[in-house]
Amino acid sequence: MIDSRRRLPDLDRVPHRVVSLVPSMTASLLDLGLDSALVGVTDYCQVSGSAAVGMRRVGGPKDARLVDILDLSPDLVIANPEENARPLVEQLDGAGIPVWLTFPKTVRESVDDLWTLAKMFQGKTATPRLKILEDSLQLANLAMSDTPPLRYFCPIWQGEEPDGRLWWMTFNVDTYCHDLLRICAGENVFATRQRRYPLAANWGGTIAEAGGNRDLRYPVVVEDDIRAAQPEVILLPDEPFAFGEDHQRMLQSLFAETPAVKNGRMHRVDGRLITWHGTWLGRSLAELPQLLAG
Repeated sequence: MIDSRRRLPDLDRVPHRVVSLVPSMTASLLDLGLDSALVGVTDYCQVSGSAAVGMRRVGGPKDARLVDILDLSPDLVIANPEENARPLVEQLDGAGIPVWLTFPKTVRESVDDLWTLAKMFQGKTATPRLKILEDSLQLANLAMSDTPPLRYFCPIWQGEEPDGRLWWMTFNVDTYCHDLLRICAGENVFATRQRRYPLAANWGGTIAEAGGNRDLRYPVVVEDDIRAAQPEVILLPDEPFAFGEDHQRMLQSLFAETPAVKNGRMHRVDGRLITWHGTWLGRSLAELPQLLAG
């Protein structure tokens, strides 16, 4: 039975036929020069040119096609419990396909996964590239120690109820996104907030149920919560929810009295810089500190 813990299968040899169901891990394999074994990727994985030759698209991360994956006879499937459907992962596991269930909640765990990739594939080009990434991470940590953090709000989804009530999903301290922005000198205004179930319980519309085994790391907040938090920076990523110009104008109007809007620090941002673990960390460390600082 597959669970939501980070799990590496026992492999007796270097994988030669790999299917990646995680776009950020596909990008990491490409960046580290470890993509020669890739035979299948999702529709959202960014693979072009000669690297795409021989790779089959097996569907989206949430609706990957089991029959297509099995037809590729993979000796390893890379998956993630947040991005891929649990029944699919369990079916692969039941079919005897080794599944690496990646699930980094911190930047350190993400970098450790990259070192695992390098070791797994015995990639000679990966080691020097990872050492550069480690140096960048060390420098970012040193810079953060001398930089006063800025209080930010970063929604990753927006919804609207039938009565017109708007709500936004964000993330708390127990996520990769939070840890990354902490390293970039950001202070999450909803770091300690937890998700409540059902949805209306997040604004007091009903009594909250016991959390149980549900994921509590992505709280839902409403207008009053955000105004009370008074963020100094508001980041609007373009994935997983595509915040665009219209959303930015609306939010600037709704939260005109926050320091973020008053000081012109509401920014639309490439969502991969915030949500993609793996080698995208290098780009994140180069761009996010400057964005937070204005």
